[in-house]
Amino acid sequence: MMPSVSIILPAFNRLNFLQLTIQSVFAQTFADWELIIADDGSAQETRDYLRSVTDPRVHTIWLPHSGNPSRVRNAAIEAAQGQYLAFLDSDDIWKPSKLDQQIAAMRARPQSRWSYTACDHIDANGDQLPKKPSRAIRPEGWIFDQLLRLEIGIAMPTVVADRQLVNETGRFDEQQLFGEFHDLCLRLAMKSEVLTLREALCSIRTHDQHYSADKIADSSGWIRLYEKMAHLAPSSSLRSYCSRMRVETSLNLARLQIDAGNFLAAWNTIRMALIGSWRHPRLWWGVHKRMIQLVVRRLFL
Repeated sequence: MMPSVSIILPAFNRLNFLQLTIQSVFAQTFADWELIIADDGSAQETRDYLRSVTDPRVHTIWLPHSGNPSRVRNAAIEAAQGQYLAFLDSDDIWKPSKLDQQIAAMRARPQSRWSYTACDHIDANGDQLPKKPSRAIRPEGWIFDQLLRLEIGIAMPTVVADRQLVNETGRFDEQQLFGEFHDLCLRLAMKSEVLTLREALCSIRTHDQHYSADKIADSSGWIRLYEKMAHLAPSSSLRSYCSRMRVETSLNLARLQIDAGNFLAAWNTIRMALIGSWRHPRLWWGVHKRMIQLVVRRLFL
């Protein structure tokens, strides 16, 4: 019999966090799930632990290390059999009633083919962190505009989506190395209303082992995301917004590259920003200012 929910869990080491994450899956009051762990070439200690998890609902896919989170998650999605996909990262924790509440809500409102919940934040030791200011009351329905403008923050471990919907969107973009989950949510939001549960049903862990700590690569990922959405966004105003954000993000990337001493990369980034900014006079002048700063710093510092 097929499970109702396939839980998608990528793993790469971080065994101290991974064990707690998997324990939070076994603690779910909703029991009709399968857990698909896609291991991205972890070290022996982590592989030994995963082999020790013998519950028949748990399936581990062994992958050579790629460092590509989208590729790893897609491998798990390919193996999934449930009607719903629930996403979980290897350092985060679900509350015991998370799946129970979310699946019940989605079954009660089938026109919403995906859903998300509120969350809280914990540190590396599991201690509660101060609540972050909310960027918006968590809206539901058609949210593409708000999501694109970052008025909404959706954490990956809060999302459950109809598996067919995820397949219709093309799953994760394996060329989108950073911002890949926001990219997926934007494409989900183009195709379906979303349902929101305002109770914090998972804990997001903040620590120094997270791959997005690479700010240069992170900015490059967001530039690619805005380039994509400049073509996919459903209105001219949103497409223009994406073009503008691509330029602004490029300027931020150039600053990071200059700070890192990579002047050639910064010059190329600014040159591409200049090409993309001609429709936005304020940004066009801002790009020129950044070019001057780069030349001065390169020559005199």
